[in-house]
Amino acid sequence: MILNFLFKTFATIGFLFLTLGSYGLYLDIQKMDETQGGYEAPYTGVTGEIIDWDTMDLTSTGLVRRGHLVNFIVNGTTGMISLEMFGIAYEARKLSPRAINVHKPREAFISRGFNPEF
Repeated sequence: MILNFLFKTFATIGFLFLTLGSYGLYLDIQKMDETQGGYEAPYTGVTGEIIDWDTMDLTSTGLVRRGHLVNFIVNGTTGMISLEMFGIAYEARKLSPRAINVHKPREAFISRGFNPEF
């Protein structure tokens, strides 16, 4: 009887954590790039909100947008995008030509004192 109760309790807790964690991950992924269109050069016809670099936190290497589960990190010198989850960072890729043209990270990093090489 008590084992059945414990099993149901822990199963419910696990389900809630999985559901909330999945939703938090979904929100973080959606927030990474809220623009659409302009996928071919010259990258015109873009709609949506571009990245607001001024709202991101400054680090010694670049800028970071803190999410619910995933931190979105951009290196101010190399343009490398890293994703950090539970303190473990994964280098995803460099900023694309579209991202550089649409979101204007060079200007943002120069205004924050970096010397972008991308």
